[in-house]
Amino acid sequence: MFRSIQWKLVTMFLLLVVAVIIVVGTFLSKSIVNFYQKDFKAQMDSVFEHVDFEPDAVNAQQLEEKLKIYIGRLGIDSYRNYFILNGLGGVIASSNLEMADTLENSENIIAAINGRKGTEVRKDRPYMDYAVPIVKDGQTQYIIYIRDEKTELKEITAELFSIILQALLFGLVISVVLGFFLSSTITTPIASLTQRAEKLAMGQFDQEIKVKSDDEIGKLTASFNYMSSELKRTLDEIATEKNKIETILLHMTDGVMAFNTEGNVIHANPASKKMLGIEDIESLTFDELFKEINLEVSLEQLLYLENWKTLEKEINYNGRHLKAFFATSKIEKEKAGGVVVVLQDVTEQQKLDMARREFVANVSHELRTPLTTIKSYAETLLAGALEDPETAENFLRVINNESDRMTRLVKDLLILSKLDHKQTQWNKTHFNLKDLIEEVLQKLMLNARERGHELSFSPTGEIPEIFADRDRIEQVLKNILSNAIKYTPEGGKIVVYAGRINNEVYIKIKDNGIGIPKEDIPRIFERFYRVDKARSREQGGTGLGLAIAKEIITAHGGTISIDSEQDKGTEVVIRLPLEKKELNVNGT
Repeated sequence: MFRSIQWKLVTMFLLLVVAVIIVVGTFLSKSIVNFYQKDFKAQMDSVFEHVDFEPDAVNAQQLEEKLKIYIGRLGIDSYRNYFILNGLGGVIASSNLEMADTLENSENIIAAINGRKGTEVRKDRPYMDYAVPIVKDGQTQYIIYIRDEKTELKEITAELFSIILQALLFGLVISVVLGFFLSSTITTPIASLTQRAEKLAMGQFDQEIKVKSDDEIGKLTASFNYMSSELKRTLDEIATEKNKIETILLHMTDGVMAFNTEGNVIHANPASKKMLGIEDIESLTFDELFKEINLEVSLEQLLYLENWKTLEKEINYNGRHLKAFFATSKIEKEKAGGVVVVLQDVTEQQKLDMARREFVANVSHELRTPLTTIKSYAETLLAGALEDPETAENFLRVINNESDRMTRLVKDLLILSKLDHKQTQWNKTHFNLKDLIEEVLQKLMLNARERGHELSFSPTGEIPEIFADRDRIEQVLKNILSNAIKYTPEGGKIVVYAGRINNEVYIKIKDNGIGIPKEDIPRIFERFYRVDKARSREQGGTGLGLAIAKEIITAHGGTISIDSEQDKGTEVVIRLPLEKKELNVNGT
């Protein structure tokens, strides 16, 4: 863009404006400095050439009193000071005593010590000065010394710089506007022709450029229009067919690659590049490409072995599982024109199949354990254990517990199934979250005390009402608190925090229990995932509680996260939005 004619013309305008402003600014700055210095000298001369300080009639005090009469004409202020010096340059009196100790003997002071006026103004000094000697008998008795710190000059220079900077910015804006306006009269026809050429290169032949002038650009435009119409007439049918094929290939979810007989890529659609993760497929030959992805297949075999009409291969590459179908294309009856490869990404399908297999295996395993227990105890009872009432009662109690466990498992599976299929009925209402937390803690207090736990609630500030399914939120809290009670050694401490952060409410449940290993945290919300399978089953867990909790919180537009350190404790944080995001009856 910045190489265009328009930008070059605008840049020239900008450089011209900058150059003019710099030249003018430099000239003005130097002029102001020269004027200020000349004005200082002229002001001093106008006073001291008309005022006579007779050495016989004055001492230092009288000299200062007489000098004060001319303070206004001398411009004495906080930035311009007077000093009365002795014949050797020592300070006797001053309008600024703080500078008296640090006053240096300038060239003008030295000139005054030698009986001459010191009127030289030097640009390389940070100040201007003027020294007038009071001479008696050829010896300098006193020196009237005026010193200006150039503060006013600096302020004027700074103000000038600000004005110049504003003028520069204004000039740049004006030059950009004028530059674009003037250059557009030249570049607009060229840009229009360029855009038309780009569209022509993309196969768009149905637009014609208006010829607005009879100059060289107008003649070029007319020639371009003629060429465009001829190309349209000649290539319209071919372009239409080509566009159809390219559109199909472009939007196919399957990857399609075509190779000629030399093994060079003549086409590769975006899906194929995405599946293989190789953007520059066109730079590879057939053999190089499939060697790269570790697939043993030969172009020669595909082209020249008559028995191979089609070939199917499986590819595992870059974490994807693909199916590749190879087929030869023929340009003549006995001559191959190349090879077409179709890629299908079956990664998600494999993951789904694996997840289903794992789910079935987990469910089978979870059901098999209680069923095995029930069957073995039932067989024992049938074998004669019924005659021992105490043993029979224990066995029946175990059978009942295992039946309850299977019931809980089936119930949790049904809940997850409804959540997965968006069939959960939500009963959302406005309710006090603090009351709910206290109610859940009260219900679980007995279990906590049986294990010697300290169960407490610590609200942080005002907890607003939320709009949610109260029973479902209670279910989540019970699940997390029950886990904290179960997996915290006796005498533990469990604290529930709750409060508001911006447009969310949060609930944090913290315990000092056995904790969770870091490597298990990412999978903690997976179904049937247990950190310690044996202990979890002993506690009666199904391995689905946290999965259900996450589904419920997610359905409410919230988040749930776990942070834990083994042997130190676990922290669960639930966040729920305050805005009213109502769920419809089917949970979507």
